[in-house]
This record gives sequence, structure tokens and C-alpha cells, in this order.
Amino acid sequence: MNWTSPTDFFAMGGYGQYVWGAVGVTIVALYAEWFLLCQRRKAALSQVKRQLILRKEESR
Repeated sequence: MNWTSPTDFFAMGGYGQYVWGAVGVTIVALYAEWFLLCQRRKAALSQVKRQLILRKEESR
């Protein structure tokens, strides 16, 4: 496809709202996955630290 202007590019031959909507949803989903992954990692590290502290206290 040959676009003559930025407006034509973003319109995508009449399918722009579907194309850019899909791109937007994909970006939001990837950001959400990254954010949730960071939260799970933080929680897992916190749990491991708590377990190590408890084990040290038990061994005393």
C-alpha cells in the first residue's frame, strides 16, 4: 500500500481504527504483564527474605 500523507497512513485504508485499536490493546496488555510480573517478583523476594530471617532465628 502506498500512503500519500500521514492521515492516509493512520487511516490504513479504512481499517485504521481496528489496526491501531489492536496495537493499543497489545501495548496495554504487555505493560500490564510487565507490571504484574514486577509485583510477583517483589512479593516472592519478600517472602524469601522473611523465610531466611525465620530460619536464622530458629537456629539460634
